[in-house]
Amino acid sequence: QVQLQESGPGLVKPSQTLSLTCTVSGVSITTKYYYWTWIRQSPKKGLEWIGYITSSGSTDYSPSLKSRCSISRNASKNQVTLQLTSVTPEDTGVYYCARDGLDTFYDYWGQGTQVTVSS
Repeated sequence: QVQLQESGPGLVKPSQTLSLTCTVSGVSITTKYYYWTWIRQSPKKGLEWIGYITSSGSTDYSPSLKSRCSISRNASKNQVTLQLTSVTPEDTGVYYCARDGLDTFYDYWGQGTQVTVSS
């Protein structure tokens, strides 16, 4: 059974870097044609696609976040990491990791982790 679990700090100060980890079980993140995606949700913006890393390690990001965003992976730990620099209170929300792919459409999601940006 495929499971995704997000982890990271619940509180980040403005201007700092947010780092979140998605630990995947039940499937290797290097299995072909999957996109391991980060999505966030906030009351102001609703659901917002952040970006993904593919099974081969390619990445793509939302144009609005690209300058501050980096997604990487650790294949040995089966983990995907999101880093978001220079955070502001606008980055507050629930952050999800999810699986997308050529033959799937966001078929598995983590439970989400609340991130609050505040001094």
